Amino acid sequence: MQAFTRHIHPGWLIIAPLMLMVIALYLGPILNILWLSVTDPEPGLSNYAKLAESDALIRIVWTTVRICIITTMFSVTLGYSIAYAMVHCHQRQKNYMLTLLLVSFWISILVRTFSWLMLLGRKGLVNGTLENIGLIAEPIAFMRNELGVLIGMVHYMIPYAVLPLLVSMQSLDTRVMDASRNLGASSTQTFWRIYLPLTLPGLVASTLLVFILSLGFYVTPAVLGGGKVLMVAEYISVQLLVTLKWGTAAMLAAIMLTGVLAMLWIMSRFMKLSTVFGGAAR
Repeated sequence: MQAFTRHIHPGWLIIAPLMLMVIALYLGPILNILWLSVTDPEPGLSNYAKLAESDALIRIVWTTVRICIITTMFSVTLGYSIAYAMVHCHQRQKNYMLTLLLVSFWISILVRTFSWLMLLGRKGLVNGTLENIGLIAEPIAFMRNELGVLIGMVHYMIPYAVLPLLVSMQSLDTRVMDASRNLGASSTQTFWRIYLPLTLPGLVASTLLVFILSLGFYVTPAVLGGGKVLMVAEYISVQLLVTLKWGTAAMLAAIMLTGVLAMLWIMSRFMKLSTVFGGAAR
């Protein structure tokens, strides 16, 4: 026993309570979800069979994946442009932009969503302005469809897309780009052949972060979709709180979790995740 304790690093004694807390608060609920997915209402894989047999469930999952992919594309594209502008602007302008970016994290998603409801409604500011200047004769239906949901989700996810890209761009050695231009490469060639590949880890991290967070959106689709755009998170809530089908809700949650882990595993086959998420590459 004494020989065993001598080989235990003191650091393990410090982090052991924290590890137990993580296991209890995170791993425990995850295992409970997996257990419910194969035991409620009866043992077996009947809940997973529902996914293959139900066109409604397949449609909900496909709608969720499609909206998340589109949200990720727009958020990362706009986020890359904003991060690029922040890196290449004056320090004072950069501080202003960074302040606005960080302040957005303090605004509730519910407040943001209802703000879009006021702006994009049939009698909202956007439709009213377009009608007053004569561009449209009738209000555009921004709400109660996927367009409104996408606008709200992209607006919310842009800050999450910017931060990993900003960190990645700030860590670059600008002398590499200067050397490229001195050797005769144009600004466009320097960007596509040097700058973009060097910021690829940040781009991948931004894409993963936005896509994974988008999978769990509930408030924005529920409010801006008006009940016509049903995503997995909202459907899980209905199964838990209304129909009390915990097994179906657990099955969908387990599939989402498995999908995210599979995506991370596939990504790890092509590049080190420690590099993607800011660690030192080895």
